[in-house]
Amino acid sequence: MLIYLYTDGASRSNPGLSASGYKAFDASHKLLLKGAFFNGIKTNNEAEYLALISGLEKVAEQFGFKNDVMAYSDSKLMSMQLSGKYKVKEDGLKKLFESCKHLSSKFGSFSITHVPRENVAIASVDKELNLLLDAIEKDRVV
Repeated sequence: MLIYLYTDGASRSNPGLSASGYKAFDASHKLLLKGAFFNGIKTNNEAEYLALISGLEKVAEQFGFKNDVMAYSDSKLMSMQLSGKYKVKEDGLKKLFESCKHLSSKFGSFSITHVPRENVAIASVDKELNLLLDAIEKDRVV
């Protein structure tokens, strides 16, 4: 089965309060999985990697590694690093990069593509992340 995985990460103040999320669809655009979670204090790039790692873990958990995964992200940095076009220079990202490479290599095939943040699926994940961060900020003020 081919699974389309859309991921996004958000960080306020970078580094700051951060959240990550994903949505996975099948070839007929049926929603298979979705998730959004709070990361604590992280950079935006860390949040992007954590979103992809979590999405890949959930796809593997629900559907196994024999599937093909096409991932999409609005993070040009992460997409280019995982495609081998950019080097990973930040120490904080090296472990996350290695985790992604190891996990993605277990699937039948894996690719990642940079898409604009206006992509409908990415925008819907981003909206959920912002709602989550708004709720967390509200609770922290009280």
